[in-house]
Amino acid sequence: MIPSLLLPDGMTEAVFALLIGTSFAASFITVAFGIGGGGVLLAVMASLVPPAALIPTHGVIQLGSNFGRAALTFRHIHWSVIPAFALGSLIGAAAGGVIAVTLPPSIMQIGIGAFVIYSVFAKPPKGLRDWPAIVGAVSSFLTMFFGATGLFVATFTKSQELPRHSYVATHATLMTVQHGIKTLTFGLLGFAFAQWGAFVVAMIAAGLLGTVSGKMVLNRMNDHRFRLALDTILILLALRLIYAGLRDLLG
Repeated sequence: MIPSLLLPDGMTEAVFALLIGTSFAASFITVAFGIGGGGVLLAVMASLVPPAALIPTHGVIQLGSNFGRAALTFRHIHWSVIPAFALGSLIGAAAGGVIAVTLPPSIMQIGIGAFVIYSVFAKPPKGLRDWPAIVGAVSSFLTMFFGATGLFVATFTKSQELPRHSYVATHATLMTVQHGIKTLTFGLLGFAFAQWGAFVVAMIAAGLLGTVSGKMVLNRMNDHRFRLALDTILILLALRLIYAGLRDLLG
């Protein structure tokens, strides 16, 4: 029996259990293989959480999960890119909060997917490596509408050519910054986080358990296997984005 305090209005115990399990799995995937968990969580939540609450609640859950991941890998964080990324994220989230998006989501999906595939098979553009502020601004603007832009940020993190532990730690820190700013922005815009509070805490706790489990797998990998797994997951997620975008565009 799940306490009613943990269940937002209209959510059944079965749905709650499925989402908790997904939160665990999503964090496990992200730590063990570098990327993918946020998109998995968003995809499942999109069919089970009311649309008006989807992006804000996903953002605060990802904030907690990424913060836990960053804390567990703190000594590996590549700090030099964080301040500029944070500044860009502030600008992007502020713009995304007040500007109506005219570009169809399907076009964004196709564009991001194509860019990620390019980044796997070709060396990322020099500007991507050297301009974390621009990456922060663009990804934070998109995340206000698109939800999971960890794939885009992962491309930037990958361009830094870091060892696997530093990659995971730095990506988690960048996403903590981004989701923190996004959560603050939605709060200022009036989203009622309080009624989802207990549910969000439970999701974050499940994600933390997934993080601890995923780190055990990460420790047993070498950098070559990690990069191979990362590239494979990036390509699969990018193809999924392109497929979803084309389906919406043509359907």
